[in-house]
Amino acid sequence: MATRVFIQLPVSDLGRATAFLGALGFATDPGWTDAASRCMIAGTNIYVVLMLRGRFATFTPCPVADARSATEVLVCLDCAHRDEVDRLAGRALAAGGRAIRPPEDHGFMYGRAFQDPDGHIWELVWLSRPGVPA
Repeated sequence: MATRVFIQLPVSDLGRATAFLGALGFATDPGWTDAASRCMIAGTNIYVVLMLRGRFATFTPCPVADARSATEVLVCLDCAHRDEVDRLAGRALAAGGRAIRPPEDHGFMYGRAFQDPDGHIWELVWLSRPGVPA
């Protein structure tokens, strides 16, 4: 079983992408950072590695998708409460993200989704847990 998860994303502007995730509360991990990539701590054992498109291309034999015109992955983060979903979505929108659909409330699940400045889709979701308030 994996002990850590590294989500690797191609970006066109490393500074802009870092600032965007920083606005969401992600911290930089300097041990995994260089001039062409930046490792951001998303949670316990979860990291987002932002790579300039040229660096990212060295890790795959396939063309690098432009997330503004094609979706390869949806990154979904579990939030502890509904208000955390709204708080993080608000930060994302204030930092240059774009909402891609209205908030979804299914009673047992609440979520919001947005695109980051490079077009990657992020989802924030709260799922009901017995005994835990919404």
